[in-house]
Amino acid sequence: MKHLGAASIGGLAAKRFFIEDIYPSVDGGRFPAKRIVGEPVDVWADIFRDGHEVSAAELRWRRQDASAWASVAMRHHGNDRWVGSFTPDQPGLYVYVIAAWTDEYATWRRDFLVKRAAGEAGALDAVEGAVLLSAVRAAEPEAEATIARQCDEFVRTSNPDTLLTDNLAAAMARCGPRRDVTQSPALPLVVDRALARAGAWYEMVPRSQGTVPGRHGTFDDCIARLPDVAAMGFDVVYFTPIHPIGHTNRKGRNNAVRAGPGDPGSLYAIGSEVGGHDAVHPELGTLDDFRRLVAACRDHGLELALDYAVQCSPDHPWLAAHPEWFKRRPDGSIRYAENPPKRYEDIVNPDFHGAHAEALWPALRDIVLFWAREGVRIFRVDNPHTKPFPFWEWLIREVKREFPDTIFLSEAFTRPKVMKALAKLGFSQSYTYFTWRTGKDELQAYLSEITAYPEREFFRPNFFVTTPDILPFQLQRGEPWIFKARLALAATLSGAYGIYNGFELLEHTPIPGREEYLDSEKYEIRVRDWNAPGNIKDCIAWINRARRAHPALLQTANLHFAQVDDPQVIGFVKEAHDHASAVAVAVALAKEPRQFWFHLAEIEVGPQDARKRIVAVENIATGERQAVQHGGLRLRIDPERDPALILRCLVQP
Repeated sequence: MKHLGAASIGGLAAKRFFIEDIYPSVDGGRFPAKRIVGEPVDVWADIFRDGHEVSAAELRWRRQDASAWASVAMRHHGNDRWVGSFTPDQPGLYVYVIAAWTDEYATWRRDFLVKRAAGEAGALDAVEGAVLLSAVRAAEPEAEATIARQCDEFVRTSNPDTLLTDNLAAAMARCGPRRDVTQSPALPLVVDRALARAGAWYEMVPRSQGTVPGRHGTFDDCIARLPDVAAMGFDVVYFTPIHPIGHTNRKGRNNAVRAGPGDPGSLYAIGSEVGGHDAVHPELGTLDDFRRLVAACRDHGLELALDYAVQCSPDHPWLAAHPEWFKRRPDGSIRYAENPPKRYEDIVNPDFHGAHAEALWPALRDIVLFWAREGVRIFRVDNPHTKPFPFWEWLIREVKREFPDTIFLSEAFTRPKVMKALAKLGFSQSYTYFTWRTGKDELQAYLSEITAYPEREFFRPNFFVTTPDILPFQLQRGEPWIFKARLALAATLSGAYGIYNGFELLEHTPIPGREEYLDSEKYEIRVRDWNAPGNIKDCIAWINRARRAHPALLQTANLHFAQVDDPQVIGFVKEAHDHASAVAVAVALAKEPRQFWFHLAEIEVGPQDARKRIVAVENIATGERQAVQHGGLRLRIDPERDPALILRCLVQP
């Protein structure tokens, strides 16, 4: 109670309202919740005060860089829960607050009507109401005119009915005095464009997009590949680093410590005598060529994402210009990157701490701003968990201040709480453990975790099936059905998903005993026949068409796992963000043909106030309709042909 003694009695007496359990908020407002531009932001809170007076509340919001607040009245929903909503029309950082006050006119009106019904309302009671009206100086001319007219009418007639009209009540609700106003703390909200929640990503290694063996690919080669990527239905084409590669300690094929003649080096050993993170590798082309690439992506309905890796080759210009930005060992030698027992002799990491941070942090921010000004609005960030958390919170806010539509993908395969912390700090999307979740129970448990409250407010998953670093064990047999099944799981469970180039060709040769590709193109140039026999490009295109046609597949949170009486089939129902449509999905987790019962009896879909049972489904591949009978569906999957069923849900009109 010590804090009460520090306040004046007058100050304590003025605190009439409690505003509690505000939604949405993350860690009590320490971090922003995430929403999508153009969609309503539903807000609620428990609001109450002592006594029996009538309360009122409003929701106020603004962009963080704006000075004026917009507002809307909140509605009492029951049990002291108040609700309101607003729809942000631009991406960016927002704040919102809730204000509550005592509505003196509404209190008087309620009490007068009760007294009159009991035969106890007197002339003085009516005069008290008129006094409330006479004190109002409304900011709205129409409301002020209504209030003045009704007040004058009462003075002329002494008829209390003139003080009780509905139009007067509406005018006073907008403009009446607000006693005991209490405001909640300001809560942050980040509003992104729709691509931050849902998109199909295609990861491409630019230098491997050529057609001549042994020749380095160019931006023109990448442009030539765009029609193929667009035809498969992808939204984002994501490039591994495009910057100059260092010579010192250059890695050879399969991460050999020494490079052989002609070895191009690791993509992530960034920087040479020709430039650093704000330069392009000369063999890829020029900055003008890159600009043509960005325009070509736009022409094909694709958006370009770049890799942002905060690490340098020993030849990076920063080592000569700013040696204080890098750590040295006791003997004066540079400290190379390492993750014992692994060593990365071709990479050095900046030191984020110390007095030089005042110059280093803005330099790292300016790299992102440089590429944003070149038209890039999506950045996949390499290993952000190995850099200071405050740095990312600062950098993302700095970039979004100038480019509020920027999307950041966190590539952090690390401990769950660290991954979630990075999402809270501002990353728009996050890599996940999907790659290692293969069984039905563990898939359901993991999705239930990341779609529950509060994770769904800040953690947006991106289910990458493969990456240049990860060739999962389950794909190493090269069986087409498992490639298709993992694709279907990623693309239907998560609003955002991605594949690494070569997945469509069923590339699956590993380093023995490891989840890594043999002859990885991180260290060499590959040339492929992108139309090689046996490819699954048609399957990928079909999945992406299904996603675009059915909004339920373009989000992650509205997910309900169904009971399926086969341990090797996973089934679920997903609803669109606005609950206007739903799909049911079944995916086989084993190779053999399967017949199973898909339970739907306990699942309802539709708006919150009009939930309905599913009465039939329509197979979106064949158009075949099937009625729900006895609370479910009898279905069959032949994984060798197609391991996934996607069914449009139909409800009773």
